[in-house]
Amino acid sequence: MGGSGWVSTSLPYLTPRLAGQGDAWAAEAAARGRRGAQRVLHAGEAPAPAEVAELFGVPEGEPVVVRRRLILLDDEPSELTDTYYPVAIAAGTRLAATAKIPGGALTLLAELGHVGVLVREDVTAGMPDEEEREALGVAAHEPVLRLVRLTLDRDDRPIQVDRMVMPALRQRLRYQIRIG
Repeated sequence: MGGSGWVSTSLPYLTPRLAGQGDAWAAEAAARGRRGAQRVLHAGEAPAPAEVAELFGVPEGEPVVVRRRLILLDDEPSELTDTYYPVAIAAGTRLAATAKIPGGALTLLAELGHVGVLVREDVTAGMPDEEEREALGVAAHEPVLRLVRLTLDRDDRPIQVDRMVMPALRQRLRYQIRIG
């Protein structure tokens, strides 16, 4: 299970929060008697990396809005997350700024008229690059999990791509799917 005993599920991070609710990560951590926080390291327009461009269906290098966050559990790095949005959705909004977004980005997206209805997640494992090692406090020989999440709206348009990197030895991902 990993050193932290943490089991991560995606569902709390896929739906907008109700008015007055804090972000999903802080709420999940608090429910387990822990402290969840995040630090926005960068926000604004940037050229789309190849993987993101492909998922958005745009040319590589086309401008997108990205928010890079360091996710903390009890003040220790737990995850490095880059969240990308099409410029048409996010430019000029709080998604393109480093300030905290009340209720989180999904709540703001919903307020802007963009609600996800289909999510696809791909998980791979590998070795961290130097930037990831430094941000997450892992050794060069410690593997990381990479989760890429694509969120589509009711018209099958991509509205968000998340690229997350997590220390593999501190995480366990759980997928629970109700059938029928």
